[in-house]
Amino acid sequence: MRVRVDAGARLHVGFQNLSLAHERLYGGVGVALESPEVVLEAEPTDRIVCSDALVEAYAEQSCDLLGVGGVSIDVIEALPRHVGVGSGTQTALAALAAVSRAHGVTVSVRELAPSLNRGGRSGVGVATFERGGFVVDAGHPTERFTTAPPAAGEWTVPAVTARHRLPDEWRFLIVLPEANEGRSGENEEESMRSVVENADPSVADSLATLLIRRLLPAAAEGRLEAFGDAVGDFGRLNGAWYADEQGGVYRPPAGRLIDELTESPAVRGVGQSSWGPAVYGITDQSLAEEARDTAAAALSSIDVEGDVRIVRPRNDGARITEIR
Repeated sequence: MRVRVDAGARLHVGFQNLSLAHERLYGGVGVALESPEVVLEAEPTDRIVCSDALVEAYAEQSCDLLGVGGVSIDVIEALPRHVGVGSGTQTALAALAAVSRAHGVTVSVRELAPSLNRGGRSGVGVATFERGGFVVDAGHPTERFTTAPPAAGEWTVPAVTARHRLPDEWRFLIVLPEANEGRSGENEEESMRSVVENADPSVADSLATLLIRRLLPAAAEGRLEAFGDAVGDFGRLNGAWYADEQGGVYRPPAGRLIDELTESPAVRGVGQSSWGPAVYGITDQSLAEEARDTAAAALSSIDVEGDVRIVRPRNDGARITEIR
């Protein structure tokens, strides 16, 4: 059986808490996007065949986990790596889904994600792969997830505490400036350890109020301006935790782009996704082209090349289809 797996990117708005002084640690907040996306086509074979090293590695792990033979995988589309749109988790889960469906094996990507080392801090990537939408996860008990996750096999992906479909007429402005990649791997682990050890617990109190009183109601009611303003404030408060690690509330050149975009009436809720350099904003179908032009002008004004996209929110999960 040949199968196709199509999974969209995700934005990571921030965490609810990074202080060891509170009972729950992390608690991701994010949104699923229709694009950019990772698209894989796969069929069972007796060995691993793939020209993409990252996908090949995840396919090999997946075959071992499922106890199946090999798989041949073609990468039709790939997500840009380490720019803040969730390439690691979406690619890993897409490979797992491709291997399992090609071999006719039913699996839970949520249960197996930890075996691929995905979903350790934030559960947003796994949740958006499953069902899309605007997602809030529960985080982890602080006494177990301090500055580093427990050993493999001793933790699970955080549960989803809230999920909302976003209106079809909404659009997300995505700006990918040409800049150094965001942090990942050991560099990210070191940075997160430092952030958590020094996080101001009062920021989490402000974020909890913002989430409950503003962000969740706006998402549930589909109020774009209120949602955008709350998202922007949520990201800005998160940035205070990362300032020492990334050179400011937003990392360069995201901060300069955000300053430019915030002035536009066509864009609300401007922020940085994860470690960046991806910058996002929220608009609607009627203002999409004005938002795109504003972003292009913003890149030009700070003399930085980059890619500007207007994308839809994704209100369903990864699409898996059989190819006859």
